[in-house]
Amino acid sequence: MNTVYKRVLIKISGEALAGDHKTGYDFDFVSKVCETVSQCLKMGVQVGIVIGGGNFWRGVKDGAGKVERVSADRMGMLATAMNCLAVCDVFKQMGTEAKVMTAVDIQGVGERYDTNKAIEYLQSGKAVIFGCGTGLPFFSTDTAAVLRAAEIHADAILLAKNIDGVYSDDPRKNPDAVKYDEISYADVLAQRLAVMDTTATSLAMDNNIPVIVFALADPQNIVRVLQGEKTGTTVR
Repeated sequence: MNTVYKRVLIKISGEALAGDHKTGYDFDFVSKVCETVSQCLKMGVQVGIVIGGGNFWRGVKDGAGKVERVSADRMGMLATAMNCLAVCDVFKQMGTEAKVMTAVDIQGVGERYDTNKAIEYLQSGKAVIFGCGTGLPFFSTDTAAVLRAAEIHADAILLAKNIDGVYSDDPRKNPDAVKYDEISYADVLAQRLAVMDTTATSLAMDNNIPVIVFALADPQNIVRVLQGEKTGTTVR
């Protein structure tokens, strides 16, 4: 089956894994996402995945001023590691090979991230799940996703969110908000649109990596994007 991208980085929010539970996991939904990614691997697409940690901890926001920023961000890294383990095990139970690579040393959780090794795993048909963000505080998992995409030479970043694209305003608050089919990085930055944080957006722009924003509510949207269907919003 023909696809428009051969190697992609999928960014999945931690909240998406929780579904309606808000925290923890909705394993029925996690299984659907993993089944879809497995389908992509069978199509010959190489898939890297970065998962957020918001279903357990949202850094400074959850720290509520009681936890210093560096500590709060490191707690968030640990939350992403838990998500990587959970998703990796779901993959393995369905017979899909997957590897967890972490930005910091956590014995027993995953291998320490190495670019060449990650590419080797991708080329062998394994899903590679990148944990612990960049390994540094003050950088979001959005930035980690763009960084890993640049390092592994991904053709595109698939930004799977709880909303079906990029809008001129928050559509939940403004019914007149307009959805964009395509928008430039420069316009995203100028209009301060909530696609990714500014560091991640600037990094994607500097490295000319297109970002496709779409709703994960239907995991098959991942396949639609790979097949070139008009899904969500493309930022380039």
